[in-house]
Amino acid sequence: MTTFDKREQGFEAKFIHDEELRFKVVARCNKMLGNWTAGQLGLTGDAAAAYANELVTANLASQTSDDTLRKVANDLAPKSISKQQVARKMDEFFHIALAQIESGN
Repeated sequence: MTTFDKREQGFEAKFIHDEELRFKVVARCNKMLGNWTAGQLGLTGDAAAAYANELVTANLASQTSDDTLRKVANDLAPKSISKQQVARKMDEFFHIALAQIESGN
C-alpha cells in the first residue's frame, strides 16, 4: 500500500467519523428541540414524546435543518414565538448536543 493509499483511507475514515458525529448531534438536537417545542405547545406525556420523535424521524428522511426550523416555527407561530427565537434555540441545542456526544453522554 502506498502512502497515497494510506492517506486516502485516513481521509475516508475521518469523513465517515464526521458524518456519524453529525448524524448523532442533529438527532439529539432535534429531540431536545422537539421536547422544548412540545412544552411550548402545552403537550405532555405521549403527545410530547410523539412530537419530539417526529422531528427526529422526519430528519432521517432527508429533511434539512431549514425544514425543521420552518416546521417548528410554523407550529409555534400561534404562540407568538418567532422564527428567530426558534433558530436561537436550535443553535443552543446543537451546541449542547455536540458537547454531550463529544463527552460520551
